[in-house]
Amino acid sequence: MKKLSLTLAKTLIFFIIWAILASVLPIPQTTNDAIWRFWAEVMPFVAIVGLTGVFWLMERRKLPLYLTSHPIKNTLYGIGLGSVWIGVVIALLMVTGKMTIGNQQPVTMLWLWLVSAFINTVMQELLVRGYLYQLWKNNYSWPIAVVISTGLFTLMHGGALGAGVIPVLNIVTMSLMMTVILEYSSSLMAPIMMHFIWNSVGGIILGSVSLADDYPHLYQTILTGNDLLSGGVLKMEGSLIVLLVNVLFIVYFGYFIQKQRT
Repeated sequence: MKKLSLTLAKTLIFFIIWAILASVLPIPQTTNDAIWRFWAEVMPFVAIVGLTGVFWLMERRKLPLYLTSHPIKNTLYGIGLGSVWIGVVIALLMVTGKMTIGNQQPVTMLWLWLVSAFINTVMQELLVRGYLYQLWKNNYSWPIAVVISTGLFTLMHGGALGAGVIPVLNIVTMSLMMTVILEYSSSLMAPIMMHFIWNSVGGIILGSVSLADDYPHLYQTILTGNDLLSGGVLKMEGSLIVLLVNVLFIVYFGYFIQKQRT
């Protein structure tokens, strides 16, 4: 009971301090939307990096954060998996006639928007599958850590909670998939890159994945037809196709994790 109370206390303190820091760290004022968004992503990122370092040192460096395991290999691995993941979803949506990619529109400082999306992705993964995940895994078990991290990830995407069953399941299975990839690769770089490919291609390039409201999109993508397949107003994030692909990834890599551990 004492261990549970201590673990819960560490979790709450970690999350509350991060939330406070992320909200109070000042964002430099600028009239350039791309630059403002960059700084808006940097501040929560700085908060989570600093806090992770402090809590990791307090744990006497006992918790493996999986940040440096074969970084180049796992970066490329994550890029490859992310490309396959979103590529399969886009291909299925286009083959079924649900997705049409329209005209290109100008996006000023596209590279900086992509950098901002990457920083946001790293922040999310460090928060959800960094210190807190390893804390619960080390003190209890992998399944409990998965439940905690998935719940936190879902709450961070709270907009999906009132949007219907499929959007919520897509968020839940996406989190489960990222965790499975983390365990399979023993590296946080793989899920970071996979998550980034999804956000950058799906959000900034195609405008079919929800990011912060001020993020632009390079192409005017139209999803039409049955809302169950096209996602309706939520686009890809509300599509049953995304859910099915997520589940296939989870089952596939979950099988290999099971083989590794038996």
